[in-house]
Amino acid sequence: MHALHLISLLLQYPSLELQAVAGEIRQRLAGDPAVPQADVAAIEPLLTRLATADIYDCQETYVELFDRGRAHSLHLFEHVHGESRDRGQAMVDLRQRYLDAGLEPEGNELPDYLPLFLDYCSTLPEPLARDTLAEPGVVLIALTARLADKGSDYAPVFALLCDIAGLEMDEAAAKALPPAEDPETLEELDAQWEEEEIRFTSDAAPDPNAACPQVSAILDRMRDPLPETALATTPQRS
Repeated sequence: MHALHLISLLLQYPSLELQAVAGEIRQRLAGDPAVPQADVAAIEPLLTRLATADIYDCQETYVELFDRGRAHSLHLFEHVHGESRDRGQAMVDLRQRYLDAGLEPEGNELPDYLPLFLDYCSTLPEPLARDTLAEPGVVLIALTARLADKGSDYAPVFALLCDIAGLEMDEAAAKALPPAEDPETLEELDAQWEEEEIRFTSDAAPDPNAACPQVSAILDRMRDPLPETALATTPQRS
């Protein structure tokens, strides 16, 4: 499902290369029958900004939104496991799932980085791609709501992912994740990271899944390997 690869590009750190292809991404999404055209229209402000705004402004907006704190993190397991050892094992399992499907992750990004997960989904046949995308559905729904509340032009991208995955937005699902507040100052950011280092061992902090068992169950499925029958028919994206 190639549309998921195009969406993964929009969620990566802005670059001059992304600016150069933003128009082509718009055209390809608009011409994809698997993509709701109302959603394509909704992401137009983001596409326009990425294509025309100063690249440094785009990068600053991205970092402020996705890299400062956990509330809007693009690392899926961080919303459930935080920095605990459980997240490490979950990422090992997810990476093996990529390898089993013939996808070799490149660069330094962790396996639970959403654009990487979308790239993986894009190699799958459409029905399986939709089902796989729906596995972290609670995270996608919550991020859609949080970004919409913030007035971010990235929110429609997550709404598009929810529509492709067949997820329904509702208040309960949007609030299923443990609450996370972004730090407002560098001092608060430093304090948050220091706190995470202290909480690294499992007995040093409460289980972050305790308040939302449905999140744990959904993300646990992401660690399971695909059936051999699915892998046998999985096309590889060049």
